[in-house]
Amino acid sequence: MTALLLITADDLLLDELLRLAAAAGVTPEVARDLSTALRAWSRAPAVVVGADLLAGLARMGPPRRPAVHVAGWGAAGEDVFRSALAVGAEHVVELPDGASWLTALLTDLGDDPGGRGLLLGVVSGSGGAGGTTFACALGQAAAESGPAVVIDADPLGPGIDRVLGLEEKAGVRWPDLAHTAGRLGSRSLREALPRRGALGALSWARGAPGAPALPDAVAVREVLSAAARGHQTVVLDLPRGPGSVELVGRCDEVLVVVTPTITGIASAARLVDSLVDRGGGPGADPGHLGLVVRGGRVGPEAVARAVGLPVRAAMADQRGLAEAIDLGLGPLRARRGPLARAAAEVLGRLKVRAVAA
Repeated sequence: MTALLLITADDLLLDELLRLAAAAGVTPEVARDLSTALRAWSRAPAVVVGADLLAGLARMGPPRRPAVHVAGWGAAGEDVFRSALAVGAEHVVELPDGASWLTALLTDLGDDPGGRGLLLGVVSGSGGAGGTTFACALGQAAAESGPAVVIDADPLGPGIDRVLGLEEKAGVRWPDLAHTAGRLGSRSLREALPRRGALGALSWARGAPGAPALPDAVAVREVLSAAARGHQTVVLDLPRGPGSVELVGRCDEVLVVVTPTITGIASAARLVDSLVDRGGGPGADPGHLGLVVRGGRVGPEAVARAVGLPVRAAMADQRGLAEAIDLGLGPLRARRGPLARAAAEVLGRLKVRAVAA
């Protein structure tokens, strides 16, 4: 099946669209008349309609479908936007200015690992609770069933590339994406990251001048969007503090790693209170937050009551963890260890929830 249907009788426009499709690695089907377009309309995964045939197509009333885009030369007039709404188009692309944006969109066609990926956030309830380690363990476990990426959103953390043993791998880091503008292709991002097998990592450049910091909010949102389009699972290693509130609000699930001590539980409770959306703000829905309890000094039920969140998984401390990380193997050296079981429990529950939804 073709990944793209092009509908236009404008030879110049068709030549440009074919050029952009070739640059994106997509082989399109071309419909130069409306009858051919309607026959292919529903079966093509995506459609680009030329402005020259758009009004005629709108009058024919094709069935509503996703992934419809309109392309034309120069600034689009009101009639183009009205017809675009009539056919259910998601975007109107004005060429030649929108060529790079359209190329990035076409690059993603046929490269969908199963819809938008699951976006998980992990944060330490207190200093030293092990949030980064558990985020990396989740990434390793998720990569066993499909493309996964761990994104380091904590500038002052240990660095997820170090924990995963990817610090020597070539690839883009946050500073390379600081000036991202427009649409970022999911395939381009996935292939550019340091990775081992199905697992990629986005972290910080070593030895960069100045204190590390996330790019501006627009660039971060585009990176997260591209990561979610190009991976089945995206794991965010979140920082503690108010700077994580917007990131938390974008996650499907946020896991707070808690050490069951008096200070660890008290710190986690305060953190959770700062992250929860109390009235339409950017924080997380309380129903999308859960606890991962590390250690056995206090029972999980008591921790859940004290923090006010359900426990998603509980695990003992893992022997040989530091050695596995030092060897560059990542935290899941033992596939049946406490970390692996806890990660599998979390991912299994989320898969069940996704099927039910």
